[in-house]
Amino acid sequence: MPRRLLLLLLLALSLVASASAVPAVIRMVPDDPTAASSGAVDDADSLFCDSWRLSVETANAGPWLAVPARCGDFVRDYMEGPRYASDSAVAAADALAFASDSLAAAAEWGGSASARPAWVFDVDETLLSNAPYYAVNGWGSLEFNETSFDEWADAAKAPTLPPSLNLYNQLQGLGFHIILLTGRIEFQRNATESNLLSAGYNSWEKLILRQPSDIGKTAVQYKSERRAAMEAEGFKILGNSGDQWSDLIGSPMATRSFKLPNPMYFIS
Repeated sequence: MPRRLLLLLLLALSLVASASAVPAVIRMVPDDPTAASSGAVDDADSLFCDSWRLSVETANAGPWLAVPARCGDFVRDYMEGPRYASDSAVAAADALAFASDSLAAAAEWGGSASARPAWVFDVDETLLSNAPYYAVNGWGSLEFNETSFDEWADAAKAPTLPPSLNLYNQLQGLGFHIILLTGRIEFQRNATESNLLSAGYNSWEKLILRQPSDIGKTAVQYKSERRAAMEAEGFKILGNSGDQWSDLIGSPMATRSFKLPNPMYFIS
């Protein structure tokens, strides 16, 4: 056998042996999960819903109206299980680390003596949890009922979000001015204040609610206008925490914004 042909044969055998030794690492999702076994269908739903949640949290999904029907159980398990608590705790820890560093940097660089360091908090799904309400209303898979939600809010029974309460207290200890900026309406002030106090929050600088002139505005417009008014009053908004992107975006923005998890609903 010619030497060149022998070398080509040996090379081909080597490539075949190498290919057969490489394990398969890509698992394809079936085009029709319903044709698979029940366990495979559950796996496919869980995989889809976890990806859907990521799309929602990153705002890749854009505006959406309700949790997909196949994801109702997934959202329930997420909200009631350890993942939601862990995600909220990590977001709060990141916020606290930034807050400490930002005050230290301001002192080192000599910021404006008249600027008052402020931190803005949303209320619902940021300081207070409405999970008990959504637990009996489909975890976001049902059409939103404003009347029943207002009745729930008026009852002032929403529990605290422990990581947010800890962050809130730590920020006050650092010297931040705490401003609460919520999409709730002015007539809900008494119930909101009562709920916040019973949940452990106190000594906030301001609690800002929608006024009659704010009805019809998007959350982005309304909250941006209120942040602009804060800056005009001499506050330096270093941080902003909210469960909706509409709590955080729009001009002016905080130096850093922190998005809390919420796969139950979307507000534009």
